Amino acid sequence: MGDIESVRMDDEERDEFLTSGGTGVISFPTGIDESPYSIPVSYGYDPTDIHFYFRLAVEQGGERDEVIDRPVTFVTYDHTDDGWRSVVVRGELDEVAEADVTSEVVQGVQRVDIPLVDLFERDSREVAFEFFHLHPTEITSRKEATTEG
Repeated sequence: MGDIESVRMDDEERDEFLTSGGTGVISFPTGIDESPYSIPVSYGYDPTDIHFYFRLAVEQGGERDEVIDRPVTFVTYDHTDDGWRSVVVRGELDEVAEADVTSEVVQGVQRVDIPLVDLFERDSREVAFEFFHLHPTEITSRKEATTEG
């Protein structure tokens, strides 16, 4: 049996892994002595511009208002037939408001499919959602590589 190691995915492998969209965890910093605010999310990925899109549930006055203008880290991973894959993204999250949507963002949103994942204790029609756009400043992608031992 071989040892399991990881290696970097090339850009084509990374894009193939991300393009179908899926789920992950987005984390917002909250303070030096506090754990980050982390929530499960569904995402869409646009390989044309290398941008991520999220549909996040929002509540006015909730924790979201306290963390939205800070840098974020997004992590997605999966176990495929070829082993595990993971991508870690750091960057800035922008709200996609209808009034100031650029054609680039509109085209990006139209190119992605964001899965609808129901994690709420009430009917999702009662939950307010907003779209967000992640500008990556750093992307790290890894995949499993089995070596013969």
